[in-house]
Amino acid sequence: MPFGIKNAPAHFQRMMDTIFQEEILEGWMVVYIYDIIKYSETWEDHVQYIDRVLSKCTPINLKISLKKCNFGQQELLALGHKVSDLSLAIDQNKVAAVLLKPVPKSIKEMQSFVVFASY
Repeated sequence: MPFGIKNAPAHFQRMMDTIFQEEILEGWMVVYIYDIIKYSETWEDHVQYIDRVLSKCTPINLKISLKKCNFGQQELLALGHKVSDLSLAIDQNKVAAVLLKPVPKSIKEMQSFVVFASY
């Protein structure tokens, strides 16, 4: 889908949800636009799930960048959160960025800060 189309992210999300519907419903995979997060209890399951994902991508020419892939992680950063099997926490780098911002001194600065902090 070409860049610049207003609804492209929604269409891409719908496509990914359709392609990986079975895996999502089985509860071991989450897809957010182009991010695929899969989780498993054992290494054997992990390898099997990766094989299933790749076998669905190949026939439809959906490409995966190995440079951007992380396999076998017990903890990861996703959408500004640190996610593990034990917890969900805010990424401390995001917190530090907010804390380093100067205190707003005007309404315009406050509006700018609120937009920054909510991102």
